[in-house]
Amino acid sequence: MDKRAKRPGRPTKYNDELQALADTYIFKYKELGDVIPSRVGLCCFLGISKSTSFEWANTYPAFSATIDAIEAMQENVALNRGLDGTFSSTIVKLVLANHGYSDKQELAHTSPDGSMSPTRIEIVAPSLKNDDAKG
Repeated sequence: MDKRAKRPGRPTKYNDELQALADTYIFKYKELGDVIPSRVGLCCFLGISKSTSFEWANTYPAFSATIDAIEAMQENVALNRGLDGTFSSTIVKLVLANHGYSDKQELAHTSPDGSMSPTRIEIVAPSLKNDDAKG
């Protein structure tokens, strides 16, 4: 059953033509003036709010797939433009953080599989013999 029939309130603008238009954004984002594809770029292109795009992504599988494709393209473009130096490394870091990348370092005191445990180092003072103590 179509989810559109159950929704109260104003009718949605979502339809097959709008979905086709959304799909074209993935390939024409540069022609539209966007440097990198994004959800907000898609929203501007379609004339919808970001909240509407989230709602549609949760309601319509085709729109959700379009958002997934835009995010994959965004990750690819940011990664490649960061590597070739076209984009600022700060901007690339911010964009890629949204895709799960990070630059933090974790120091493990044990191995991930537990095969190596921490080493305990003990410093013991030499014992004094009775003869040495008198001296």
